[in-house]
Amino acid sequence: MSFSTSPIELEPIETASRDELQALQLKRLKWTLDLAYYNVPMYRHKFDEAGVHPSDLKTLDDIRLFPYTTKQDLRDHYPFGTFAVPMREVVRVHASSGTTGKPTVVGYTQGDIDRWADVMARSIRAAGGSPGDKVHVSYGYGLFTGGLGAHYGAERLGCTVIPMSGGQTEKQVQLIRDFEPDIIMVTPSYCLNIADEFERQGVDPKTCSLRIGIFGAEPWTNAMREEIETRLGIHAVDIYGLSEVIGPGVAQECIETKDGPTIWEDCFYPEIIDTETLQPLPDGEEGELVFTSLIKEAMPIIRYRTRDLTRLLPGTARSMRRMDKITGRSDDMMIIRGVNVFPSQIEEMILKVEGLSPHYQLEITRDDNLDNLTVNVEVRETDCSADSRERMAQELRHHIKSLIGVSTRVQVHDVDAIARSQGKAQRVIDRRSL
Repeated sequence: MSFSTSPIELEPIETASRDELQALQLKRLKWTLDLAYYNVPMYRHKFDEAGVHPSDLKTLDDIRLFPYTTKQDLRDHYPFGTFAVPMREVVRVHASSGTTGKPTVVGYTQGDIDRWADVMARSIRAAGGSPGDKVHVSYGYGLFTGGLGAHYGAERLGCTVIPMSGGQTEKQVQLIRDFEPDIIMVTPSYCLNIADEFERQGVDPKTCSLRIGIFGAEPWTNAMREEIETRLGIHAVDIYGLSEVIGPGVAQECIETKDGPTIWEDCFYPEIIDTETLQPLPDGEEGELVFTSLIKEAMPIIRYRTRDLTRLLPGTARSMRRMDKITGRSDDMMIIRGVNVFPSQIEEMILKVEGLSPHYQLEITRDDNLDNLTVNVEVRETDCSADSRERMAQELRHHIKSLIGVSTRVQVHDVDAIARSQGKAQRVIDRRSL
C-alpha cells in the first residue's frame, strides 16, 4: 500500500493554536448551555437541581460544574422531550435501535444537517478521500445515523456516492467489482464478510479497486486493522461518532498517522472521567469518554456519558487532540469470576493464533453459581485437522489466561459456522438470564 503525501488544503481551524481553539470552544459552549437551559425543560431542571446556571461558565474547566447526561435521561423524555426548537424546525429524526429499552431519539435542524455534512466531509478528507472519489457506503440507512451521515458527508466533499447500505453481501461484491469505488465505509466486522465473499467467488480481495476503508460503529483492534489491510490491500482508518452527539464524524483517524481519531474539537468538547468517582481525569489517563456538543441546534447535549473507554492524547496530524482506540464500553464489560473482560481483548488474542479467522462470538453461561466464558472461533481453512484445531484451542486458552487472567472454554468451529453480521457484530451472548 502507498499513500500520496502531497499537501491537502485544511480548514484553518484544523491547524489553529490551542488558544484560538479554546477561545472558540468557550464561545460555543456558552451558547450551547444557554440554548439547553432556556429551551429544554430537562436541562433547566438538571441545572437548577445542581445549583448551577449557564452564567457560571467563565472558563472551559467550569464545564465540570454542570451535571452529566445519560442515555436514561433521553429515554425518560422519549420521544421529543430533549429538543430545543419547535418541531416545525426539525427536518430529520434519527434513533438508536432500542434493543435494551426505548430508543434514544435525536433531531436535526437544517443547520445541524449542514454542519454534520461538513464534519463528515472533513473526516473523509482526513481519511485520504478527495473530490471525485467513488464512495461505497455499506453502513445501514434509515434511523441508524451511519448510512446517511456517510452519504451526506461524501456528497459534501464532492464524491460520487454508491448508497448500498448493509446486507446482500454477494451484491456488495458485485458492485465493488463493477463500479470500482475508491473508498468503502462500513463496520470492520462486515468488511471481513465482504472479503470472505470475494474469496468464496474465487477473487482475491486485494485485486479490487478499493484503496481506503473508513470503519466505525463498533470497537476494533489494531490487530483487526492489520487483518483488513493485509486481506484487502487498503488503508484502514477509524471513524468515531454516536447519534446522541451527532452521528459519525465526531472524530476521524488521519491517514498520515493512523494513531487514533482526531476529535473535531471545534464542534464537540471532550472529557475523560473516572467510571467510579465520575471525576474528570487528565489527558493520557484512561476512563469514560464524555462529550458536550458545541454546534447543535435541535438537540444540544451536555456532558453526555458515552460509556466508551479511551483516553485523550495530544494532536499529531492536526492540532486538535486525539482519542485512543476504544478499548470497549463500560456496559459491554464482562465480569467473569471477578475478572473484567472486554470483547476487544479476546479479539486481539484470537488474531495472535495462526490458523484462526477473526470471526468469533463469546458465550457466557452459569454453572453451579459460577460464570463460564466460551470463546467460539472459526478456522481459516476448511481442511484443518482435528489435531490442528486442538493446538489452536490450547494456544488461545493460554493467551487469554496469561494476558487477561481468566480461564475459558474454546470451541474451534468450521468455516462459516458463526453467524455473520450485516452491520454491527453481536460479539456476546449472555445465557445466564435465559
